[in-house]
Amino acid sequence: MGENVQILPYGAWPSPVGAALAAEHDGRPEYVGFVGDEVWWTAPRPSEGGRRTLVRRTADGREESLLPAPWNVRSRVIEYGGHPWAAHPGADGPLVVFANFADQRLYRYEPGGEPRPLTPVSPVGGGLRWAEPLIRPDLGEVWCVLEEFTGEAPTDVRRVLAAVPLDGSAAEDRDAVRELTDGTHRFVSGPRISPDGRRAAWLAWDHPRMPWDGTELLTADVRPDGTFGPADVVAGGPDESVAQTDWAADGALLYASDRTGWWNLYRDGQPLCRREEEFGGPLWKLGLRWFAPLEGGPIAVLHGRGGTRLGVLDPETGELCDAAGPWTEFAPTLGADGERVVTVAASPHTGYEVVELDTRTGRTRVIGAEHHDPVDPAHYPEPSERTFTGPDGREIHAHLYPPLHPSCAAPDGELPPYVVWAHGGPTGRAPLVLDLEITYFTSRGIGVAEVNYGGSAGYGREYRNRLREQWGIVDVEDCAAVARALADEGIADRARLAIRGGSAGGWTTAVSLATTDVYACGTIIYPVLDLTGWGTGETHDFESQYLESLIGPYAEVPERYEQRSPATHADRITAPFVVLQGLDDVICPPAQCERFLDRMRGRGVPHAYLTFEGEGHGFRRADTIVRALEAELALYAQVFGLKPAGAPTLELTP
Repeated sequence: MGENVQILPYGAWPSPVGAALAAEHDGRPEYVGFVGDEVWWTAPRPSEGGRRTLVRRTADGREESLLPAPWNVRSRVIEYGGHPWAAHPGADGPLVVFANFADQRLYRYEPGGEPRPLTPVSPVGGGLRWAEPLIRPDLGEVWCVLEEFTGEAPTDVRRVLAAVPLDGSAAEDRDAVRELTDGTHRFVSGPRISPDGRRAAWLAWDHPRMPWDGTELLTADVRPDGTFGPADVVAGGPDESVAQTDWAADGALLYASDRTGWWNLYRDGQPLCRREEEFGGPLWKLGLRWFAPLEGGPIAVLHGRGGTRLGVLDPETGELCDAAGPWTEFAPTLGADGERVVTVAASPHTGYEVVELDTRTGRTRVIGAEHHDPVDPAHYPEPSERTFTGPDGREIHAHLYPPLHPSCAAPDGELPPYVVWAHGGPTGRAPLVLDLEITYFTSRGIGVAEVNYGGSAGYGREYRNRLREQWGIVDVEDCAAVARALADEGIADRARLAIRGGSAGGWTTAVSLATTDVYACGTIIYPVLDLTGWGTGETHDFESQYLESLIGPYAEVPERYEQRSPATHADRITAPFVVLQGLDDVICPPAQCERFLDRMRGRGVPHAYLTFEGEGHGFRRADTIVRALEAELALYAQVFGLKPAGAPTLELTP
């Protein structure tokens, strides 16, 4: 230990990572693709109202934002969105089509001009929404997923593949939009067109299944006039999830299916690389890509168990060669052009960057959104992957981020406070990457444990299925098992354990406070709190029947919905907590929080309720993120008796 090390209690270490700095680095590049020789992607702008802009990397390596504020390149299809842009190179510059978040219209844009609407506004319900645009200059159209509300209820909605004229003739005329499919299925992904233009392939699924439960891979002939022939089911079913499809250069149909219990790649139905690893993932957004066919036959793939790697697969031999580089996590977005591959990657020491692989040379390099350390990286935590043992001996995967400061240490004998982070989804996964919101806590002397509880993606279908009808039980048990193990091992202070999470993680946090005595406090962020309300019309269509598998069929076990809900058992909560909620959230609406807090009133449990105007499901604005982080730290300071430098304040009301 160096001579200049200060001995300070955990939680009192002075940190250069302020809430504003963490907020500035919130979000990541998404939806990468090639436009000619250029690489384009969408990028977050937390300080500009949380919008996302479209960025191009020019041939000379410069990054340019194509659209000024307030343009926001983001789709609301299935509320979580999907690929929101497409561009086609031309002699006079690229033709761009994008979905604008505010009105959800598709716009046509030529750089240097002004965006012009291609689709109309509908006054019905959530209106008209679009995702996964595919420009068809030969037909003068852009093909995409259309989500159309037919009434005021969140489930009054239909989805089809549709063709929108590029000449703007549908900008005020819904009838000018040509439908390519008949609406047989509740959900569809965007079409992939075969190299000869004669076939289309897409995914479809229906309630009550979620796309990671079961999807169908459909194909149809594309006639010369751009209409579709009858659709055929090629793969998938109620218990087989096809996560992505595409066409190889020779016309073979590629897809990722979990028919073996793991998402593996198939070519015309034949397995290409059988492994107990995932070559796909949960389709939370339309247009996620885990593989991309390359020139000459190889396939760029993202694969792994837990974390992900970028590799190149030879479909003839099954040989898989991983790209070199420091990255340990690759986001499900891929673009391919000839022998070049672009994706988005991060590591425990770097945030998400746009990365290019040249498959001829094997060289991998950062080409966009390059990570720059905003503080001395000595303040970053040194995380580790751990596997814990839960009830019935089951494995629980987790990431530990111990407190770390280059010039501070705690007094001998003091154990650090730890916060268990429960990720959202719940069919999701916490990646092992640099996150300045985690660093905000660890650099002050508060440890973080991210738990990929049973039900998480990345570990095969059997692991995902642990949560079937067990939501609120397995997730809660697994988080508690990790917290107890940290205390038993002498890593964490048993009296200073907290839990936090957003969305499904907010549910796990609230249920944990109501049903366990492990945690001294909790941070509940845009949560599910009342299953009966959430499952009977309070949430959006995509997840409106998710509880049929997570809890059980409502028609058969309605009492289970009430028994599991934290709103029902508010009287059991005795630990202090803070609730953070966006007022524009249609996925987990504020009404859930308000009912829950009504039942807490007068019970003498210290708590706070912070709401944020203009925020939906997932905070995107810098000022919101700052307030949320500071409120969370203030809660831990009060409950754990910490004295963070420049301590933020939070009034807890009994």
